[in-house]
Amino acid sequence: MDQILLVEDDTAMAESLVYALEAEQFAVRHARTLDQAEENCQGVDLILLDVSLPDGCGYDFCKRIRQKENCPVVFLTARDDEADIVHGLELGADDYITKPFRLRELIARIRVQIRRAKGNTPLPDTLTATERKLVQYLQINSGRVMTREQILNCLWDQHGEYVDDNTLSVHIRRLREKLDVDGVRHIRTVRGIGYQWIES
Repeated sequence: MDQILLVEDDTAMAESLVYALEAEQFAVRHARTLDQAEENCQGVDLILLDVSLPDGCGYDFCKRIRQKENCPVVFLTARDDEADIVHGLELGADDYITKPFRLRELIARIRVQIRRAKGNTPLPDTLTATERKLVQYLQINSGRVMTREQILNCLWDQHGEYVDDNTLSVHIRRLREKLDVDGVRHIRTVRGIGYQWIES
């Protein structure tokens, strides 16, 4: 059973998340503070991390944890400014999800990160914030053909960024250059429709 460390000081939010995650067969450790998180982070498969906590900032914790743990870190926070999102990703977070969130999508993104951390298609550090969001969206929908419109809506609606059709093609090309090694091609073009993520 995969273990998740939930770092969240809002009691009601934490209780609902623990219930939902356990219903999906995750084992959950809950920490209300960064001190508690430090004590409970060893050996977990993923850290679900708020930014604003009683004894400090989740950004600082993410930076520290990256020096000693290899598990995925996913921010789950109400701080939804583009600068906050980019800052979190640049600190080494594997994903950044803003509140309010859709539970099924959150669960899917958690599973993607845990699956990736266990050996499936590691993401290189050279990915830009937009490239990382794009590939994670495709990974969440692994095996499904996603239309160009769906991908564009995801990038625009969730993060307030404008990516047009031509720019999307450029991002896909650059992702292939960074991800496709040893003859393995992860992003398949479905002519006239969109793209499909193929896991190795």
